[in-house]
Amino acid sequence: MKLSKAVKQRIINLANEQNITLHKLSLNAGIAYSTLSSFLNGKCESPKLVTILHICEGLNISLHDFFNDDLFENVEED
Repeated sequence: MKLSKAVKQRIINLANEQNITLHKLSLNAGIAYSTLSSFLNGKCESPKLVTILHICEGLNISLHDFFNDDLFENVEED
């Protein structure tokens, strides 16, 4: 799986697990909803690591928890 696809899927999975909408996640993370939706809709291929950090903060998880998932076992470059 491509890295960007794994990151997208992880964000969606975590939001679903926590039963929050992507809009609520963007508010919790302190990032613009357009930033989050641009990445998830494929308009932006690679979010900045700091954006992923903010998403983690919005989900109340660490970067370690974010990347500690089977989705990242065999990722490939985009």
